[in-house]
Amino acid sequence: MAFRCQRDSYAREFTTTVVSCSPAELQIEGSSGKKEVLSGFQVVLEDTLLFPEGGGQPDDHGTVNDISVLRVTRRGAQADHFTQTPLTPGTEVLVRVDWERRFDHMQQHSGQHLITAVADHLFGLKTTSWELGRLRSVIELDSPSVTMDQLAAIEQSVNEKIRDRLPVNVRELSLDDPEVEQVRRGLVGWLLQNGLPWAPHQNSGTPLPFLMFQVRARGLPDDHAGPIRVVTIEGVDSNMCCGTHVSNLSDLQVIKILGTEKGKKNKTNLSFLAGNRVLRWMERSHSTERALTALLKCGAEGHVEAVKKLQASSKLLQKNNLNLLRDLAVHIAHSLRNSPDWGGVVTLHRKEGDSEFMNIIANEIGSEETLLFLTVGDEKGAGLFLLAGAAEAVETLGPRVAEVLEGKGAGKKGRFQGKATKMSRRAEVQALLQDYVSTQSAEE
Repeated sequence: MAFRCQRDSYAREFTTTVVSCSPAELQIEGSSGKKEVLSGFQVVLEDTLLFPEGGGQPDDHGTVNDISVLRVTRRGAQADHFTQTPLTPGTEVLVRVDWERRFDHMQQHSGQHLITAVADHLFGLKTTSWELGRLRSVIELDSPSVTMDQLAAIEQSVNEKIRDRLPVNVRELSLDDPEVEQVRRGLVGWLLQNGLPWAPHQNSGTPLPFLMFQVRARGLPDDHAGPIRVVTIEGVDSNMCCGTHVSNLSDLQVIKILGTEKGKKNKTNLSFLAGNRVLRWMERSHSTERALTALLKCGAEGHVEAVKKLQASSKLLQKNNLNLLRDLAVHIAHSLRNSPDWGGVVTLHRKEGDSEFMNIIANEIGSEETLLFLTVGDEKGAGLFLLAGAAEAVETLGPRVAEVLEGKGAGKKGRFQGKATKMSRRAEVQALLQDYVSTQSAEE
């Protein structure tokens, strides 16, 4: 059967009867990103206003007698509604759909049909699959690439069709209806039978007029049961589909093609927004533009150039800073080497610096006569460390230093360095190193 949501995509609530209710579990992704299992009930209704996921379209959200429905899935000719509260079979219930989510899905799905038909007609770009995403939708095109000019032409054409306010009709056909096979095979005879304008290619190479239908058979799950639904955009596209759709292209408002990315198996992924998603995207973009205008002290037309100048300035400052840091490292190394306290264990901590900074110091000192313990970063938080000295001593002490600092590291040839999470325990490391040096001296 076709569900109420498919017969009337614009219905927001209706009354039906509970057929069955049985214990069930639902696996969801928790707030931490880990899978969680919810215990609840699988409720079957005589009919439903909530679309079960299928044909590239996610399921609807909504309520049954004000009880939240967390998932709707199709099983053959019936829809299973997962709730965490049981419902008594035979009870009459009120079903309400989350209209904002439903209308969004209608806009994206009908938008996909329109883009697919136009891309096929204008450039022979065939759609092989699509996904209605949470933020944007993606159409997989059977082509290794799509040019910017082609995208611009597709976008212009689909928005012209929206402004033409073309009707979108949904018809239900029985499986043995001859028209089903005609739609499946894309027979031109179907066009003539329905009185639709059509003209074949001329010898001159004149392209087909756009009113030639694009007849396809996508959008039906493999285990589809019940009547076949054919969604028709008047004069543009006829397509088998189980999803919810707008009744007129004007309800799409506008379509924005965001661009393409390389897909799998030599295909191209085209991403797009339709309807209210375009408005929200523009709001976010305008908000970002205002923030950049305030930060960069220039109008939107100057943002790119201003950022380029900042990047160039930042690179120059980083280069100068690196040179100064290297000079400082050499100076520190000489100071440590010439210090009266030289020998045994030498430690140094700086808030600013990196691994290269510490290695320059170790290279300049270049002595195995002492244990050199260098750290950079937050004095009490995370940072980097380096232990240098005699290879045997470093090999023994390195892992113990990392353990004390609650970090990880590795080393070879008299160097052990890594990341630490507890710089506040540097004094413990110094004591550890002093004990080692004292023990070695006593044994000698």
